Amino acid sequence: MKPKITALAITFNEEENVKRYVQSLSFADEIIFIDSFSSDKTVEIAKESGVIVFQRAFDNFANQKNFAIEQAKNDWIVFFDLDEVISPELTSEILKNLDSPDDFTAYSVKRNLYFFGKQIKFGGWQSDKVIRIFNKKFCKYDENFVLGNRLISSKTKLLKEKINHLSYKSFDSYNTKLSFYGKLEAEHLYSKNQKPNFYHFIIKPNFYFFKKHLFSLGFLDGKEGFILAYIHAFSVLKKYLHLWMKYRKIE
Repeated sequence: MKPKITALAITFNEEENVKRYVQSLSFADEIIFIDSFSSDKTVEIAKESGVIVFQRAFDNFANQKNFAIEQAKNDWIVFFDLDEVISPELTSEILKNLDSPDDFTAYSVKRNLYFFGKQIKFGGWQSDKVIRIFNKKFCKYDENFVLGNRLISSKTKLLKEKINHLSYKSFDSYNTKLSFYGKLEAEHLYSKNQKPNFYHFIIKPNFYFFKKHLFSLGFLDGKEGFILAYIHAFSVLKKYLHLWMKYRKIE
């Protein structure tokens, strides 16, 4: 007997991705969005497409995702981002595994990152994998990991099919997203009483860049690889700058 499935997503201004997402997850028995009060037509399009929408003020990704899990009627959850493309082949693999009884409580997938329209094949990005299918009876998001990609699970299986991660909309939006992530992490570090120092401002950002661009062969992705490594390294610096500013009560 096919288990019932709930598809979950957290959203904010994702109007261009809603229809593709809903269509690709038509195999789910219900689709639920937790929306952070989008200013575009995300909620309108979602409701027209049959999605159940809850709106909740955003505090961090882990709390937002755990709130979403609480709304699901079914035990089996698929939790993809709206900028991830779920292929028919991956759908078939998901359903095949859920139809076959086993001891796994979660399934992870590898992601192909696309940046400036180009697939990134080096820099460590090619080994990126995330848990996207799980049984809510045994899994929850780690609230100590504010970016919300760390799922606590007892037994996980890696699926063969990959997803395409189309995270890049424009340079400004990508840079803004990284800055937003940095602020969230800075607030978490501040709550843990961690103070930034010379290592965080100088050594850590430079090490991150050389790790991605040289040691992990990111330079083989050309200018896209360089830009990707550079802006992520700069985002490391900005994270600790945000932390430094919080200690000095500077906005």
